[in-house]
Amino acid sequence: MDGADGGGRRNRLAGETSPYLLQHASNPVDWYPWGGEAFAEARASDRPILLSVGYSSCHWCHVMARESFADESVAALMNEAFVNVKVDREERPDVDSVYMTVTQAMTGAGGWPMTVFLTPDGQPFYADTYFPPHDGHGRPGFPRVLEALRDAWADDRERLAESAGRITERLRDATERAAAGDAAGAQPPGPEAIAAAAERLRGAYDAEWGGFGGAPKFPAPCAVEFLMAYGETPRGGEGEPSARAMALDTLRAMARGGVRDHLGGGFARYSVDREWLVPHFEKMLYDNAQLARAYTRASLVEDDPAFGDAARTTLAYLEREMLDPAGGFRSAQDADSEGVEGKFFVWTPEEFAAVLGEEDGALAAEVWGVTAAGNFRDPHHPEFGSRSVLSRRRPLAEIAAARGLDAADLEARAEGWRARLLEARARRTPPGLDDKVLTSWNGLALAAFAEAGRVFGDPSYVAIAERNASFVRAELWRGGRLLHTWKDGEARVEGMLEDYALYGLGLVELYRATGDAAHLRWAAELLEAIAERFRDPAGGGFHETAADAEPLLLRQKPLFDAGAPSGNGAAALLAFWLGRYFGRPEWEDLAREVVALVGGHLAEGALGFGSVLQAALLLNAPPREIAVTGPPEARRPFEREIARRYLPATLIAPAAGEEDGLPVLEGRTPPAGAALAWVCEDFACDLPASTPAQLVAQLDARAAASAR
Repeated sequence: MDGADGGGRRNRLAGETSPYLLQHASNPVDWYPWGGEAFAEARASDRPILLSVGYSSCHWCHVMARESFADESVAALMNEAFVNVKVDREERPDVDSVYMTVTQAMTGAGGWPMTVFLTPDGQPFYADTYFPPHDGHGRPGFPRVLEALRDAWADDRERLAESAGRITERLRDATERAAAGDAAGAQPPGPEAIAAAAERLRGAYDAEWGGFGGAPKFPAPCAVEFLMAYGETPRGGEGEPSARAMALDTLRAMARGGVRDHLGGGFARYSVDREWLVPHFEKMLYDNAQLARAYTRASLVEDDPAFGDAARTTLAYLEREMLDPAGGFRSAQDADSEGVEGKFFVWTPEEFAAVLGEEDGALAAEVWGVTAAGNFRDPHHPEFGSRSVLSRRRPLAEIAAARGLDAADLEARAEGWRARLLEARARRTPPGLDDKVLTSWNGLALAAFAEAGRVFGDPSYVAIAERNASFVRAELWRGGRLLHTWKDGEARVEGMLEDYALYGLGLVELYRATGDAAHLRWAAELLEAIAERFRDPAGGGFHETAADAEPLLLRQKPLFDAGAPSGNGAAALLAFWLGRYFGRPEWEDLAREVVALVGGHLAEGALGFGSVLQAALLLNAPPREIAVTGPPEARRPFEREIARRYLPATLIAPAAGEEDGLPVLEGRTPPAGAALAWVCEDFACDLPASTPAQLVAQLDARAAASAR
């Protein structure tokens, strides 16, 4: 339903499901959602389009909304001169990626809010990100930009149209060149190229604080996962620090820093400093799902209880605050509360004392680094004063020794304080919640819960994963096609490459956790859809959108990991695993095609190619398989032994018997009521293990041989 006021202004966002669009439904701006109606109006009224792209938990999007879109005079100028289109980048990542490419090409930078001015046929002629309401921050004020572009459209239309045409032509040429990748017939990179990529990551590694590069610092879970897996290869220990050390030390530093929510669990989107201390407080599903999985795997790589704790508390946060009653996971939590960035999360010593008492409050403040001086201040709200982001950077044993306390006792007391502080924090005004469900990000959460359930032996995690798969199949799977987004019972937007690939990978993990091959067969349906509807048979790899999707200015081929794995990286991983499970070498060839497409660029862009590098590692590893057959109760002791090991390149196939139709299980029927396990490498298998002890001996022997 359109909204209209007495002045005849219409805001068409009230009928949308995106929380971000609904945040703008009461603006005095005459907003349109992305679609044919807006472009038809632009053509009919002979006005350019003002495209504004953001997302619900974006701090600077909120700032620009308050400063400009809620301002009557700015809105009047927008309504007079432009057709105004609002896009949620999470709901329409295809639109966002096209015009982010435009913005980066025109300005050399990008980010959100993104503001792009288009001709009525969608060609860009001006772009930038945030505009202040007045000249400042090195940027022109938004009203001045609007007036200048209005006048240019009226007085110099021909030049603007020519410029837009040239920009579009150059971008299409560049997109086609990028999509073509390396020379046709190129082979996937081998061990030398993978080693070069690891060396490039070492060059960007922050040896003091962990992570890569300086401020702002992002988690980069795909690169961390690659380094963990590479660390298990013979060459992974070369160089200083080793691949394994870079991955684990980054995870340790993040777990201690303020980028982690030490009361409620989970991680913020990034740190504004290189020390992981002060976060940008928004919390995204895609970050937390990937980090939960990374910490789960790290707990297998090294016996450090901090890794398992970080995984479990992150999963607890996702279950408590992000799980919709229907079974899907919501998208994000805002950085702001009551208009103040971080207000929900930060503390003063006085607030600690009010909750815990003077003595315990002072000791707890030492544990979590809360000081009178603080370490965070919202520059837009100086009246809020300085407060502290919680961290655990000082070792608790050091605090205990200084106070003459027992470290174990202090840790137990700190856990009690944490619960009381979390309860007190729950009485504050919470940040906004973006409660739409995105299929792609739910695939990441599905994988995280399924793998954690298998590794930690926790059936409650597996139950959450199974319920999520049932929800997505019931609500977002229509006639052999995935939809991208769901909210309040309504699913919409055709699924994109990321939806099919990431949800397929989640289903693979759910199969490994349950032994139910129905999950694997659905993943195979998703891969077949990818190969049929998204593949570029000429240039190799996969487009972001399907061949029959809405035509956009550019049809892009996502190769770089952003917050989540790239569509092509995820598709390559899915194709590899399903090729192995189903004995379909042509599917493995799809993975080779993606990795070869990137080819020699892997090293120079290593930080952005973590998912493709993981696929390259798998393609270079010898085939390894562990099959366990038998009734679930009989299999469980065998599966627990497998789950205690980090086996990133091993195909794990649990099943009740060979009736599941997977080649790896053919002819491997156990005695009635019993279980057997087969350990294979390079197409040679040990004798079937009939006891967990035999399986352990075989796995230990294989691990020792690989280490030599």
